[in-house]
Amino acid sequence: MTDPLSAYIESTTAPAHRRGCPLSELRDKLRRVGLRPTRQRVSLGWLLFGKGDRHITAEVLFEEATRARVPVSLATVYNTLHQFTEAGLLRQLAVDGSKSYFDTNPTEHHHFFLEDEGELVDMPLTGVSVGDLPEPPAGMEVAGVEVIVRLRRKTA
Repeated sequence: MTDPLSAYIESTTAPAHRRGCPLSELRDKLRRVGLRPTRQRVSLGWLLFGKGDRHITAEVLFEEATRARVPVSLATVYNTLHQFTEAGLLRQLAVDGSKSYFDTNPTEHHHFFLEDEGELVDMPLTGVSVGDLPEPPAGMEVAGVEVIVRLRRKTA
């Protein structure tokens, strides 16, 4: 009998450049960043990273896990996303006060936020310049600057 996660993995088609993401590689990736590869972390990691670079909310990942019959609670999904973020595997993006997105591409880049669709799209670093930042308070330094450009369809 095939377990539900394996059945889901086999039915999922990832982009050719990311197809595979073998579970053993995922387990090694978790170990390299100091996380124990528990069944739930590996299952959620497969769902996150097996489909290429993307932006996802905890609620959407929970829905995917439920469809894949991965037995996790929404709290476990949130905890795992935060652990992956702390370990450098994800970037957390706060687009508005009510929703956080998690980016499977943790490298430095900016985003467009499509307001009508509620979707994030990667934007290259080139062409965006941030200057004239105020001096940070004493004892502090700028750790990074994230740019999210909000877009909506033009009205006639």
